[in-house]
Amino acid sequence: MEKPFLRPTWAEVDLTKYEANLRKVRGMVGPDVKILGILKANAYGHGAVALGQFAEEKQLCQFFGVASVEEGLELRAAGLKTPILVLGSIYPFEAFEYAIKNKLAVTIASLDAAHAVADIAAKLGIKALCHVKQDTGMGRIGTRRGGVMAVLQFLAHNPHVILDGLYSHLSSADCDPAYTEEQIGYFRDTLTNVRLHGIHINQCHLCATPGLIHRPDMVLDMVRPGHAELGLEDGFEPIMSLKTRIVYVKDVAAGASISYGRSFICPKPMKIATIPLGYGDGFLRALSNKAEVLVRGQRCRVLGNVTMDMTMLDITAVPEARVGDEVVVVGQQGQEQVRFADLARLAGTIDYELTTLLMPRVPRFYKK
Repeated sequence: MEKPFLRPTWAEVDLTKYEANLRKVRGMVGPDVKILGILKANAYGHGAVALGQFAEEKQLCQFFGVASVEEGLELRAAGLKTPILVLGSIYPFEAFEYAIKNKLAVTIASLDAAHAVADIAAKLGIKALCHVKQDTGMGRIGTRRGGVMAVLQFLAHNPHVILDGLYSHLSSADCDPAYTEEQIGYFRDTLTNVRLHGIHINQCHLCATPGLIHRPDMVLDMVRPGHAELGLEDGFEPIMSLKTRIVYVKDVAAGASISYGRSFICPKPMKIATIPLGYGDGFLRALSNKAEVLVRGQRCRVLGNVTMDMTMLDITAVPEARVGDEVVVVGQQGQEQVRFADLARLAGTIDYELTTLLMPRVPRFYKK
């Protein structure tokens, strides 16, 4: 039974803009470079299955990237056939069995993992698709420079695996060119050793969106443009809007307090609106008394502390506002626009976090 849409808070995802963003990436990298569409963490809150199905239908991506085997299995259960790479470290190693059976390519970040995946593939009689991750300076997961060739050589000569990829991740491509050059140098050294040892790898990849923008010379065989494809990067179209409606309006006198802790005291008579959106939906409490939303095309400030399920707004400058009016929390209304990046700056975080924190109780609607 389909869930009823009763609480007027929702997100809209524009698939035509998603397609336009991926086609813009295609124009940047050329026809021969593969695009790995990032679908991890529910496509950063945008809806992994819906975006994956659309991208597959339109043939926009040659790979998808997820963080865990479970995320890959969800896409396979939804019928997606496109190659999927599990970008996260797989532990316990028994999870390799589920990945191999469902044709998920796995990240190999150590020699122990390489031995484990080969052993499990041998028992299953199914070749495992492996992408070796080299840590060139991100400091998260990955085989160190001194050990990466041992992992590559083992996998290259093992009959139970396919050495499908080699990759790394640039930690600071958008802010530290010198360190980025150092990381690239380490990766280039590995690529040189791979050639010298005659090791065949199906695709090598290094660039997420910052690398694509700032080091287009290093797009190699495949790019991972998550920030760009979702329109969070400057120059790309944001694909998700967050909307709600006014559910309550009241006039208050000077000296009235708003919300928990009395963090806002009205300095004059004001008109206050309440919207059914709060930190239980992913609208951070850190936005209290800071964020602005759009009501009838005008910016209205959040007043008082954001609560779990509701937030109050100053609509004094919009006296015609009424219960039922649409409120744009993220997106465009009239000539005004609010982006996730704007809210992220106010909250002292990044736009990825805000989209990823958007809770399942906020329904997503997809426009083609």
